[in-house]
Amino acid sequence: MNLVRRRNPAMTNRETGLDQLQRNINRLFDLDWDWDRDLELFEGMGTPAIDLFEENDNYVVTCDLPGVKKEDLDISVSGNVLTIKGEKKDSREDKDGRYYRRETWSGSFQRTVTLPETVDPNKINAEMKNGELVLTLPKKEEVKPRQIKVNVK
Repeated sequence: MNLVRRRNPAMTNRETGLDQLQRNINRLFDLDWDWDRDLELFEGMGTPAIDLFEENDNYVVTCDLPGVKKEDLDISVSGNVLTIKGEKKDSREDKDGRYYRRETWSGSFQRTVTLPETVDPNKINAEMKNGELVLTLPKKEEVKPRQIKVNVK
């Protein structure tokens, strides 16, 4: 008589932390790596978070930069690539103390975002407020949605 072990389907479909790590390492060595794809392995390691969303007349990029001064930022657009460079300086000079846990980051960073072709690069506006950089990227006039008034007779 053979024993057949039954498995709980809920237990076999769960992905463990080691499975996630193995999947991320495999993705690192993929030859056709998609650089715009979200990489959980490196998420949040010394780079500011960026959000890009679309409004009717603009695209808006927000970037969390707590502790970064506007003098330490360099924002540029080349073609349809937006580059945000900067440096977050470590304000704590604890030479006598020792950290047991440190989750804040410091140092230089660079983020690049590929913008849609419809952005007008001559009218980009940048504003820094409460540790958040907000870039307003207006759309070109020819691609903005237009309302056409219909007259009924």
